[in-house]
Amino acid sequence: MKFSMEEQTLVRLGQRTQTESEDLGTLVRQLVEAAEPLEGVFNGPARAKFNEFKAKTDQIATQLNNALSGIVGSIQGQNLAFVTAAEDGAAAHNTAQGSSDFSSETVLARISGQATA
Repeated sequence: MKFSMEEQTLVRLGQRTQTESEDLGTLVRQLVEAAEPLEGVFNGPARAKFNEFKAKTDQIATQLNNALSGIVGSIQGQNLAFVTAAEDGAAAHNTAQGSSDFSSETVLARISGQATA
């Protein structure tokens, strides 16, 4: 299986997730504001749950934002791992290439199966 990803994919994903994290907290607060006209319609346990949700709006928004911030941190860690692995792979390749002998005699000896001295 081949995995291919553009260089800035994780950076863009992290930035988008951060932006959406901030938007999500705002949307939770807007949901409560939009539901306020329904507040008088609820009775009994439904009203208690609605009031509980309304009272915890800031806490819920904060928890969602914190969870998404954790995801952003994870994405940044993944990006660092990919960048580091790519740099390490390139360095290893350059080192191996620098120590290889590509002279025609050596290459021809390898192709024909003969050992060089």
